[in-house]
Amino acid sequence: MRISELSRRSGVSIPTIKYYLRDGLLPAGRPTAANQAEYDEDHVRRLRLIRSLIGVRGLSVSATRDVLAAVDEQQGDMHLLLGLVLGALPVERSGRPPRRDDAAEPAGAGAAAGDAAGDVAALTAEMGWKTSPNPPAAQVVAETLETMRALGVDYDWRSLVPYAELADRAARLDLDQLRDAGDPLQQAERAVLLTVLLEPALLALRRLAQEHHSALRFGNG
Repeated sequence: MRISELSRRSGVSIPTIKYYLRDGLLPAGRPTAANQAEYDEDHVRRLRLIRSLIGVRGLSVSATRDVLAAVDEQQGDMHLLLGLVLGALPVERSGRPPRRDDAAEPAGAGAAAGDAAGDVAALTAEMGWKTSPNPPAAQVVAETLETMRALGVDYDWRSLVPYAELADRAARLDLDQLRDAGDPLQQAERAVLLTVLLEPALLALRRLAQEHHSALRFGNG
């Protein structure tokens, strides 16, 4: 297809496509003339993933380039590919995810160490979850527990088990929706959309459910 068709199919403007080509985010098309080239379905899928990483996940062009470089190397490993595009795994400037034994302790880990970090480890063990070393999400949970304790709220990992069970079911639903996308780049794009775009809606659904059950328990009819 010509670049105009590529723009129409991907939803990305022609000037932006040319910028991605110059900056190395998008591979060059097959030359057909001095200033013309043809593009294929791989370019469409690549552009949609770029749009998801920049427009939905909010990554910079530089960070997107690093993620795409890692994706190119890891297309045979769907688990690792999803970890890269969703931000569960950090990406080195070389474009490779760090080895497990090289994983650095996340910033601020000392502040959330001790009881809260131990709670997160106990929770993931209770759930039987297999995760990478020091995942950013675990750090968020640990810091949240630390804050709650600092405010005098008695909350530990056992209190989170029912929520973890709900999260486990939600994660299964998320991954079930990737089955129809056979191409790894399509799966990666859909994973970003399902994770980032759905999160505000999931929080809003929780609020709606809270309002409903509050009305049932405490309302005056």
